[in-house]
Amino acid sequence: MKILNIVSAIDLTYGFGCTPAWWQLFKALYELGHELIVVPYYGKNVETLWWRGLQNPCSFESRLYVKLLSSLELLGTVFGSSSKSNKGAKKGFGERLARFFVQPKWRKLLVETLREERDVDAVVFFNVPLTHIRGLSKEIKKEFDIRIIFFDGDMPAVFPKYADSSRLLYSSYYIDADLSEYDVLIVNSEGVIQDLKDMGANEVYALHFGVDHEIYCPIKVENQSTDVFFYGHGTKFREDWIDKMITTPSRKLDGARFAVGGRGFEIDLGFAKDIGPVPFSMWRRQCCQSKVNLNITRHAHANIYASSTSRPFELAAMECCIVSNPINGLDKWFDINKEILVAKDENEAIELYEWLLSSDDDRQKFGRAARRRVLKEHTFQHRAKELVSLIKRAG
Repeated sequence: MKILNIVSAIDLTYGFGCTPAWWQLFKALYELGHELIVVPYYGKNVETLWWRGLQNPCSFESRLYVKLLSSLELLGTVFGSSSKSNKGAKKGFGERLARFFVQPKWRKLLVETLREERDVDAVVFFNVPLTHIRGLSKEIKKEFDIRIIFFDGDMPAVFPKYADSSRLLYSSYYIDADLSEYDVLIVNSEGVIQDLKDMGANEVYALHFGVDHEIYCPIKVENQSTDVFFYGHGTKFREDWIDKMITTPSRKLDGARFAVGGRGFEIDLGFAKDIGPVPFSMWRRQCCQSKVNLNITRHAHANIYASSTSRPFELAAMECCIVSNPINGLDKWFDINKEILVAKDENEAIELYEWLLSSDDDRQKFGRAARRRVLKEHTFQHRAKELVSLIKRAG
């Protein structure tokens, strides 16, 4: 199968949350024998061994869009918002830019590519702003008998019904979107499927995150110098669980070595050491040299049923002993108390840490069981096969 993929961003340096997952998914599709063409909607193209890249026809416009909004303090992050009025201003600016400057160039690129390639089986949009490309799929279908799929990996946090204040602009992309343009919508959350159908989507399916088990593999370390480790970016909408699983336990467990990596930790971390951002090569080693690794998921993902994130699969693939906050649907992917542990409150977190830190055998047992589960069900090769099946179903 030959697939033309338009992805929000493919350059890892931009820091878009889903980009590492798209890399792993595309690599898995290549390994299964599929041919991929990848075009970034934001920023520059990246060539790899696994796909053929095309230049973003609006690379300048996309970077200008983000830069101008940021300079006007209308965006705190790429898709952030400070108020509903700002959301409307940003949305109007973005739609005008898209309609008059962006969409014509994208239409030209897609039509020329499909004419030149001739044998493309499907076009898949990954996390592209829906209102920016409104009507584009219908125009393509007038000339080409081709499947068109939209894949959103940021659910449920970007859906209007569940969006938090930092995602107001992104969620606005759904408000005036025509979801019926797409043969199939694919999302990482089972809990939003009916919402999308109610908005007019033809078919909606869940495809969860996974992991490349060859990249995220365990590293042998001489000693585990960290007792409890958490890595993430920002505390927003998980402050309560950071307090319950890090701040309070770090104060109450004498001598336990807690560490937190990443950025944006603007709350009290107790006695946990903030080690800052960690490059992937060192992050993997840090996880493996930590006795207990934490999975602390934000409110929307934790509460809307079966809304997957990458972190539990990554940690499991590295044979880490994982303690998670409660997540609605976590038992879909892992056997609780056999492959992953869940702390229901701060007292239970402390009890789990005390037990696990005293038993190397138990920690290793959980880590090995978690990786076995990943290898059996949750690699990106599994997800790639599911995606191909969904694409064929769209035909």
